[in-house]
Amino acid sequence: MSKIELDKTDRKILAILQSDGRASNQDIADAVSLSPSPCLRRIKRLEEAGVIRQYVALLDPGQIGLGLLAYVNVRLEKHSEGANAAGAKRTSSSPHADFAESVEDWPEVVACYAMTGEMDYLLRVHVEDMEHFSRFMMKTLLIHPAVADVKSSFALQRIKDTTALPLV
Repeated sequence: MSKIELDKTDRKILAILQSDGRASNQDIADAVSLSPSPCLRRIKRLEEAGVIRQYVALLDPGQIGLGLLAYVNVRLEKHSEGANAAGAKRTSSSPHADFAESVEDWPEVVACYAMTGEMDYLLRVHVEDMEHFSRFMMKTLLIHPAVADVKSSFALQRIKDTTALPLV
């Protein structure tokens, strides 16, 4: 997808929507000194171009019983291309593809990134408590056939947590 050109007004619209996705078109138009019709056209263009990916309600994890936030680094087993550990031809996709597909089905994992460095993936995991985390680790993550190693860290305090991207 090609990068869309954003002018100063587009950036102002995006800043407003990042801070309040429920802002009315009229309020946005007033804030950026446009009439409602051209403002709505700009918003639609930003949506169609994929700049605005989606609108969501951001929930407070603690208020819905998800009081523990963990970051989990995952290293996968290394398999030679086209063969498994016993030397037989592999019939499924790569360990990375299998792992990425599995992560999609794990509700505790709210973000997963393929990483450079020692570990292959970084997971952001929201769970109720340490018991829930232990169940997730023992019954889901560690039994995945591609997983070789994990390292977990727990958030002690939230200093900054935003979904707003810098509009440079």
